[in-house]
Amino acid sequence: MGFKEKLSESYTNNWLKKYGDRLTQLQGRVLSIKSEEKSFLGIINWITVTIVLKQENSKAVATCIYNKRRWFKKPDFIEIKQGHSLVIQGLKPDRKKKKKKDLKEFISIMNVMNLTTKKDLIPVEGGLKMQRMRADRRFK
Repeated sequence: MGFKEKLSESYTNNWLKKYGDRLTQLQGRVLSIKSEEKSFLGIINWITVTIVLKQENSKAVATCIYNKRRWFKKPDFIEIKQGHSLVIQGLKPDRKKKKKKDLKEFISIMNVMNLTTKKDLIPVEGGLKMQRMRADRRFK
């Protein structure tokens, strides 16, 4: 094993030790999406995207937030509309640092995969796996 492999392996192990219990993945349909872009003198640009997602196979509704800051260039985000089917990978809030109990739980987004348009925020190795989608059964 070379130096690069050892370094990357130790980096991933330490990251998983720190955030491994907080990793989560959600799949569902978009109820609402709100995107805000701001800049400070054209030097610092940032984007904040808030997605409200209704999870599949449950009545739970999750709120997810994506924050990104970038120098000189505008940060980009994939196109998402209401009703699109998404898979969101992110981190749950840290229970140890949470001191106020009245704060809502927001999932901080690390990656978004749009199953409707088949696009990713950050491309994943091996591509997107095809999943079975249940047909909506409507009663007359």
